[in-house]
Amino acid sequence: MSSLTRRQAVDWIERWDRQQEGYLPDREERFTAVIDAVCAVTAETPHPVVLDLGAGPGSLATRLLDRLPSAHVIAIDTQPLLLALARAAHRDVTGLRIVDADLSVPGWGRSLDLPGPVDAAVSTTALHWMPPSALATAYSELADLLRPGGVLLNGDHLDTDDTSPAIAGLERHLAEKLTERRFGDRRPEDWAQWWEAAAADPVLSSIHIQRASGHPDAAVSGLLSTHVAALQAAGFSEVGTVWQHGNNRILAAIR
Repeated sequence: MSSLTRRQAVDWIERWDRQQEGYLPDREERFTAVIDAVCAVTAETPHPVVLDLGAGPGSLATRLLDRLPSAHVIAIDTQPLLLALARAAHRDVTGLRIVDADLSVPGWGRSLDLPGPVDAAVSTTALHWMPPSALATAYSELADLLRPGGVLLNGDHLDTDDTSPAIAGLERHLAEKLTERRFGDRRPEDWAQWWEAAAADPVLSSIHIQRASGHPDAAVSGLLSTHVAALQAAGFSEVGTVWQHGNNRILAAIR
């Protein structure tokens, strides 16, 4: 296989970002809100340490470093192709370290070689794939890594069908209408189409073949209450939504 060049990786990440926007037309706004919150929490910290959980190809991590160039950002994922793209595209980004670690395996925090206490953890459209038991383990371990007053900011589609089903339906409707207004009948390729194209690319194909048996495209832990309960059980002192468009929200938890 030919080696993956930086230009190829950047092109594939741009294509990744476009397909993600098909599900999240306000994706950049959500990124900005997450970063605004990190900046607020770390305003008095010269070199904040930030974890990006389920970082994929580094889309949020690099945007965060654009705003906080003095930060140490540790981007964590376990998907071989996305890790390869991130490493090839962002190898020269100061302050960024990319780590292959599985958040569902206890002890993942010990593999990070942290430069100091963690000030913030961020995640976008990633943690919904974890089974509730694994999510609870990941949040418990994260609580041990965050400093007192540190924050988790999890941007995802989190539903409330178990507590307020009528409102949950309205939230999804609002999110769908936003997507319709943005794209009409010309939506970007979807998640499955992106992966199919990656598998057909001669440079990416062997990396793609190595991928673990599937990053599910369905929400296993897609209920807001699942995340709130797991965070409270892990010892976070406050948990609540700080930004929301329909069922697309940023859930914040203070250590």
